[in-house]
Amino acid sequence: MKKAEDMQETMASEPLSEAVTIGPEAYVSEDYARAERDRLWRKVWLRVGRIEEIPEVGQFLSYEVLDDSIVVVRTAADKLKAFHNVCPHRGRRLVDTPKGARNACGRRQQFVCGFHGWRFNLDGENTHIPHCEDWNGTLNADNTRLSEVNVDTWSGWVFINMDPDCEPLRDYLEPAASMLEPFELHRMRYRWRKWGIFDCNWKVALEAFNETYHVQTTHPEFNKYGEFRGWAKAQGRHSNIGYEAPKDMDENQKAKLRIASGTDPRVATAEMQLYTWEKANTNTTETLVDAARRLVDELPEGTPGPQVLQHWLKSAKERDAARGVHWAEVDPAHVGKSGTAWQIFPNFQIGHAVNNMLCYSARPYGYDPNKCIFEAAVYQHYPEGEEPVTEWEYSPATEEAWSYVLGQDFSNMAAVQLGMQSAGFRGTQPNPYMERSTVNLHKNLAEYMGTGAPKPRR
Repeated sequence: MKKAEDMQETMASEPLSEAVTIGPEAYVSEDYARAERDRLWRKVWLRVGRIEEIPEVGQFLSYEVLDDSIVVVRTAADKLKAFHNVCPHRGRRLVDTPKGARNACGRRQQFVCGFHGWRFNLDGENTHIPHCEDWNGTLNADNTRLSEVNVDTWSGWVFINMDPDCEPLRDYLEPAASMLEPFELHRMRYRWRKWGIFDCNWKVALEAFNETYHVQTTHPEFNKYGEFRGWAKAQGRHSNIGYEAPKDMDENQKAKLRIASGTDPRVATAEMQLYTWEKANTNTTETLVDAARRLVDELPEGTPGPQVLQHWLKSAKERDAARGVHWAEVDPAHVGKSGTAWQIFPNFQIGHAVNNMLCYSARPYGYDPNKCIFEAAVYQHYPEGEEPVTEWEYSPATEEAWSYVLGQDFSNMAAVQLGMQSAGFRGTQPNPYMERSTVNLHKNLAEYMGTGAPKPRR
């Protein structure tokens, strides 16, 4: 009883701890979806790719959200520029996205419009206009250059912002930036990356992963490995989530690299790690799986859970170090405080750990509020020179294309989107403790959109 009372007291003292209802308009309204273009997507910092995708001068990648297409290009070893992907002459896109691809990418010395041959250097300056004299001197450097977009980098990712008056990226990302930088996410590389067009709103897609409340029902196979009760905290624009852990347990147990409970945590942890690797293909590495399977040989039966956790992580870390993979050195208390994942407003989730991460993103697919572009990527550390070559792989929302565990999550998305359109649906009622990230998302959305703020329940 005292534990429940303590929890209620803690909840009441934290931001957004009050029970609320969120109306369905943000998920199903076509008018809301159209208003997002000007009020949201053209005003926020958006993650578009990784620095290692464009390492050489002239390499570029594109990013599309609703009517806007942006091209990010490396102009020097230490400099990126971003432009609206449109020729200032007649409005043709300069770079076409190949059919069936997530985005365009490649390497060019210049950008040439395929309509009339206007040319632009990597700095966006116009370098050639056929029959320029026909304009009788009215063309100049300003009205013929590409329209520039703000671009910056953080922890290995490239971000863009179409608002010319936006705040600096680092300021926008706080406090997430300071909390996550010790994990050295910039050193990780893709293990796999997939994307698809899903039958749900982009918020529904993200909200399938921004809480642990769903684990016991959506992923019942994990229940035998322990209780996955978790917390969520509002962090300004952003939020983070994590697990509860016994007081005698290492703080790592509140984050992603945690052991299983049971009569023998050595055996249970090995089983959970193997299941995660084979059925989720996320949130672990081969080194962690192998180290977990060695626990029964390296530790005596009856070893307490805290010692199992510490030995498992130490053993895996040493094996990785021997092959040239070095984990980030992060104090366990900081690991516990940072949790399992951060939700970066509006549409990017970073599921971090000291040696791997799982990230999700979603954005509109046209102006249909019932569809979105969903993508996920797994990253980890590799020995230098042994990073795999990956590309964005188009994958429908099926277990076969992704994994068994992600398929369980995907089954909720379309069903939730259909349910939200019912005349009998009165709005979402997020758990005030475990689903606070959803409340925080809509609180911040309302500040941009001017509508849809969560309403306290009476």
